[in-house]
Amino acid sequence: MMEYMRIMKLYRSILESRFKQTGVYRSQHQILMMLSDHNNASQKELAERLYVSTATIAVSVKKLEKGGFITRLVDQEDNRMNKLCLTEKGKHMVKISREYFLNVEAQMFHGFSKDELSAMEQFLNRIYDNLSQIPLDKHLAEREDL
Repeated sequence: MMEYMRIMKLYRSILESRFKQTGVYRSQHQILMMLSDHNNASQKELAERLYVSTATIAVSVKKLEKGGFITRLVDQEDNRMNKLCLTEKGKHMVKISREYFLNVEAQMFHGFSKDELSAMEQFLNRIYDNLSQIPLDKHLAEREDL
């Protein structure tokens, strides 16, 4: 576990150093990329998909909206709810984000064979399946760092 955590910390640091150049934080890039895949999602839907609290999403969404990366549209079925969508500026930032992720991942897995990558994916899926059998305390599940 310590090796895995060490790798993830270095991976995050590398991505954050790249993202710092854009003026958009790593967590905001994740929101933009999620909106790219799930356009017109609500803040609640984003929070659920990213496993963070709605309050955490609200802060980031406000900054992204102020920066011109996203806009809010009133949900036609429920005018109390807003749907979020990318602006052209947001779509451009998603393209940059994807390039950063792909470049870092290509370097991270350099020298691995297809069989090794497949085996690693199977191991990680098994670990995820094992962990997902452990019930979460609702209070702890709201924490951003989980």
